[in-house]
Amino acid sequence: MHPLELKDLILEGETSTTEFKRKFTTPVKIAKEISAFANTKGGFLIFGVDDDGSVYGVESEKGEIDLVERASSFNLNPPIIPDIEIIDLYGKDIVIVLVEESSEKPHKVVYNPDEKKTKQIAYVRVGEQSVVASREMTKILEGTNINAEPLRMSVGDNERRLFKYLEKHKRATVKDFAKICNISKRRASQLIVRLVRAGVLQIHQESSTDYYTLVESIE
Repeated sequence: MHPLELKDLILEGETSTTEFKRKFTTPVKIAKEISAFANTKGGFLIFGVDDDGSVYGVESEKGEIDLVERASSFNLNPPIIPDIEIIDLYGKDIVIVLVEESSEKPHKVVYNPDEKKTKQIAYVRVGEQSVVASREMTKILEGTNINAEPLRMSVGDNERRLFKYLEKHKRATVKDFAKICNISKRRASQLIVRLVRAGVLQIHQESSTDYYTLVESIE
């Protein structure tokens, strides 16, 4: 990346595809950001720049690159090989980590990878934040994996009731679907995931709960 391109990125501020970090933190926190970018549309993780765009640089680019590589290899499942670059800006070293959108979603953060019992959580980008992927979002990401089984489905009474509800109310949650069809939330979740994978519904993830809209209704 040319320094002028980096300046432009910084001027644009944090977005769904750009995250600033003034300092390096733990491998787990780095893995969280990389997971979110890989599971969404990709993006730049920039170290040495504060949230407000102030340029501070990093103290030890080699040690900090080692942290990124550790996070990518040991704290992510499946692992990721990001593109790491060091750029001199205003006489200060800035570390840029480019994460491409992955075809092996979902990439999950592995907590305590050296222990027998580990916790794995997928993240996605929502606006300028990296948030935990909901159960439905995680299943949808699994469906986009290049190794996922082909989708097979048919439209029945439950799906038709949901479509009718969406035509009237424009949006619905898994809870809404379960209620209008008198089915369990688990069953409603499974059906909605299949409809999203089929391209009929669009998922909108928020910090509180997901909601869904008909794809044809999105402008």
